[in-house]
Amino acid sequence: MTLILLAGACLLVITLGYTSLCAGSPFGDCRKCRGFGFAMKTDRKGRLKRGKPCRRCKGHGKRIRIGRHLYNVWLRLYRDGTDTTKKPAFKPAPKG
Repeated sequence: MTLILLAGACLLVITLGYTSLCAGSPFGDCRKCRGFGFAMKTDRKGRLKRGKPCRRCKGHGKRIRIGRHLYNVWLRLYRDGTDTTKKPAFKPAPKG
């Protein structure tokens, strides 16, 4: 029984840690360019030089974290579903 409690506590700590990370820093470094915003190339002499802008992050070097993206999607769905000021998405059929 204590092993199950320990596993549950570890899972809870990891989840709360990732949640606080996504809340405090919603953008992380791009995994492809490692936050540079461009690929590193070498010239004929072997010196490093700047390459093309990264296609994943479009040259910014930052990407939104998965957890923050999921939170944004959930929040958008919640707001769209509870907004009473919008008109209904369907029109009732005319009578007669």
